[in-house]
Amino acid sequence: MLKTQTETFRGYGKRKQLAAQTAVECRFTDVETVLSVHCSAALTGAESGSGEVRYFGKAHFSIVYEDAEKRVCRAEKGVEFSASHKDEFCTPALTARVQLCVENVSLRKEGASVYAQALLGADVSLYGEQTFEYLSGGDLVMRREPVTVLAAHLVSGAAETEDEFETEFVGDILQHTEAVNLTDLVCETGMLKAEGEINLGVLALKGSGLVSFERLVPFSIEIPCDSASFGCSAEAQVSVLGVNLRADADEEKGKCRITALFTLSAEGCVYEETEVDAVTDAFSPTNAARLTFATAESAGVGDVFRVTEKIAGKCALSSPVDFSDALQAIVRARAEANLVPGEGGTRVEGVAMATLLVCGADGAHRGVEIGLPFSVAVEGRDASVSVLVCGMSARQKQEGEIDAEATLKITLQEKRTVTARLVSSAEEGEKIALNDSAVSVYVPRAGDGLWELAKSLKKPPEEVAASNPDIEFPVKEGQRVIVYRKKTLTRG
Repeated sequence: MLKTQTETFRGYGKRKQLAAQTAVECRFTDVETVLSVHCSAALTGAESGSGEVRYFGKAHFSIVYEDAEKRVCRAEKGVEFSASHKDEFCTPALTARVQLCVENVSLRKEGASVYAQALLGADVSLYGEQTFEYLSGGDLVMRREPVTVLAAHLVSGAAETEDEFETEFVGDILQHTEAVNLTDLVCETGMLKAEGEINLGVLALKGSGLVSFERLVPFSIEIPCDSASFGCSAEAQVSVLGVNLRADADEEKGKCRITALFTLSAEGCVYEETEVDAVTDAFSPTNAARLTFATAESAGVGDVFRVTEKIAGKCALSSPVDFSDALQAIVRARAEANLVPGEGGTRVEGVAMATLLVCGADGAHRGVEIGLPFSVAVEGRDASVSVLVCGMSARQKQEGEIDAEATLKITLQEKRTVTARLVSSAEEGEKIALNDSAVSVYVPRAGDGLWELAKSLKKPPEEVAASNPDIEFPVKEGQRVIVYRKKTLTRG
């Protein structure tokens, strides 16, 4: 009777990735013409239930508009939301991590009211226990190999960062936007360190006109993680939870000092490589063995690639412009991008977008949505993509056409899946007819290693190696293997 021992691996890892969407709406009254609308979303909680994942948060809307007297005004409102996404894989035992992004903001007018609607995308990661059984010992001849498994360690942290800078004299700050770009993510002993920059965009009044400017604010967050060490891979998202802007104007000098205080939240995952001494193949010297194999699969992240690229060209416009329009400001610079593999390599293709604020000959302001397409060669294939658009400018060289320039900061993080095939159980089969000759010669296939040869001969690898000390593995074409068998002499 064949005797075997098995063990059960228990770890924690990323189990599944989901994508969800939800719409959030906000109502503004007494608005004549909307010039710019912005929405930011912050998560307040997420949980995995039976057959669904639920997440909650708050969306903050800000609009810049003209009233009936053509005065430029601003308004802000916050809306709480809750959403769910159905998936049979979800159970209460799983932990849900949700990353929110504002995919689109649209407007519709009903009477004296304007409704701003934001489409929020949710990238849902589910983490939980991952287990598998594997053969660990017994009567078989076994090939043992270290099997790599990625263990996930969820981390979170918070920080504040402050910046102070001087600009030309401006009046009221009408709108501000923030976009985060991670420039470095490093695991150190007991800590995950995230560094990056916040692209702060500001729209303000200047006299009777509008002006916009931006500022790259560096930040650093140290997140405690007992399992972190040099060489571990990691992923993280840093969100701006709140911004406090203060402007101190000096009219005599024509200057304005801006102080910005940011409250940041970081959520991430550190992936630790662990090794399991598992059996990946086995055989019996005396009987056929029916093996059952299992696949151990764990998900993580790989290399990070960063590219900075300047782009320029003619823009697509949401509404016409002409030489009577004065171009005043650019706000809400952002990008939509996809990773596109091809025969000539991988490219990030998408559109850099913004709201161009213009003032017509009649003194009325309006917002024109512009889009500048781009295609940038990058490394990596299966990766997540984020694009920060900064330094965007526009001009009208030919009537009715807008030429724009921008700098793209592209970050790609490769997705990584570690897969191993191992023996989970074995059953004894029929007895093997043994060769009873004292010596036999075996001609192996070129390229066979010691294990493949031993399995074909039904002999332990160390016995085959001892009987053929001059053979190098993998074997070459035309080599011969000598098999010796002990014979017992009987006296008649």
